Amino acid sequence: MGAIAQLPSSIRRSLGALFACGLLFWMCMASLLPVLPLYIRDNGATAQEIGIVMAAFAVGLLLFRPQMGRLADRRGRKVVLLIGIVAAAIAPLGYFLTQPREILLLVRVFHGLSIAAFTTAYSTLVTDIAPPQSRGEVIGYMTLVTPIGMALGPLLGDWLLHQWGYSLCFVAASTIAGLSLLFGLSLGNVSATQPQPVSILSSGKDAIPTQSFSEVTSLNQPFWQILWSDRLRTPTLTLLIVGVAFGILSIFVPLYLRETNLAITAGTFYTSAATTSFLMRFVAGRNSDRYGRGRFITLGLACYCCAMLLLWLAPRDDLFILAGLLEGIGGGTLLPITIALLADRSQARERGRIFSLCIAGFDLGVFLAGPLVGGLADWVGYRGVFGIAAGLSTMGLLLFTTLSSKDLAHSLHFSLKGGSDIYALDKK
Repeated sequence: MGAIAQLPSSIRRSLGALFACGLLFWMCMASLLPVLPLYIRDNGATAQEIGIVMAAFAVGLLLFRPQMGRLADRRGRKVVLLIGIVAAAIAPLGYFLTQPREILLLVRVFHGLSIAAFTTAYSTLVTDIAPPQSRGEVIGYMTLVTPIGMALGPLLGDWLLHQWGYSLCFVAASTIAGLSLLFGLSLGNVSATQPQPVSILSSGKDAIPTQSFSEVTSLNQPFWQILWSDRLRTPTLTLLIVGVAFGILSIFVPLYLRETNLAITAGTFYTSAATTSFLMRFVAGRNSDRYGRGRFITLGLACYCCAMLLLWLAPRDDLFILAGLLEGIGGGTLLPITIALLADRSQARERGRIFSLCIAGFDLGVFLAGPLVGGLADWVGYRGVFGIAAGLSTMGLLLFTTLSSKDLAHSLHFSLKGGSDIYALDKK
């Protein structure tokens, strides 16, 4: 953790509070992963209805994330961070309202605000602070909150469900979010550790960039022009495809396990994934600073492909565990390194909006997984949907390796051989 040790003590204290805040937030969110699909099913929902209700969460992400990104650039990251935590504390209590079904859908949409706000603010804060030459390393360490929270949360949710039932699961999730809020409120004003071309906390007339780059966005540029620019189009489309695969994973693993009567639980699967995701962040971030972002994103996509193939090929305990381990490697590599890639390709004044819009591609994928694949699950079965996920993950891998740079030759060099990123603004 040499990069963090070199930061000023006040910044390190803020990062410590931010880390605790993030850890509790992800524990809150992950504790409901093994609970909600079963809760909805036990209230009389079909497989398609489960998919629709679960996917409503992504509707909230899609609705709120662009606004949260713009708000983070205009009003500061901390405000948006606190909005996300408050939503995470309120939403679990709304799950007591199961009838009519429309109320449950609205609660899921509102719950989507929590991740839309929190992840946008958290990622942007960390990226603002991290020096460009060690950005991947700092992001890797600070995003450890996700796998740790994803490891502890499902175990807690599983235990509470079997010991006390659904009600205490929802109360516990809300309480954990309340603890996260205390750490969020303790955060001081955090600014960048290196000179920035513009103010991080302001977008007024004085916030004029000193760097020039033909595709750097303004805050008023239409979102579709931002997403379709050469520097952002392929990362966004890749996240969209992986988002569908992740949505399938998060919705259908508990149901698939229940159908096959295997010995392992959904909590064990998610904890296996979180363990390798945790370990990869120590390795991938630091080494992506040295050897390039492209090859690590390719590695993450390849692991996603293998994980989905294993879930499709055979419903066995050992293959489920192996699939979870591979999915963790994929997630622990792909997501933090993609965040670092987006940071490399953006300036501070636009970073909140770019993060929110590009990661909205992932959100859209998660949203599509429910209604599209949920309907197919009644026809092909839960095992069949993981065959679909395997095909989508392979498509994402081919997309990134062939279109991640200005032409095929540069793309292959960047994605497979560690070539430089021609769209990066910070030349490390």
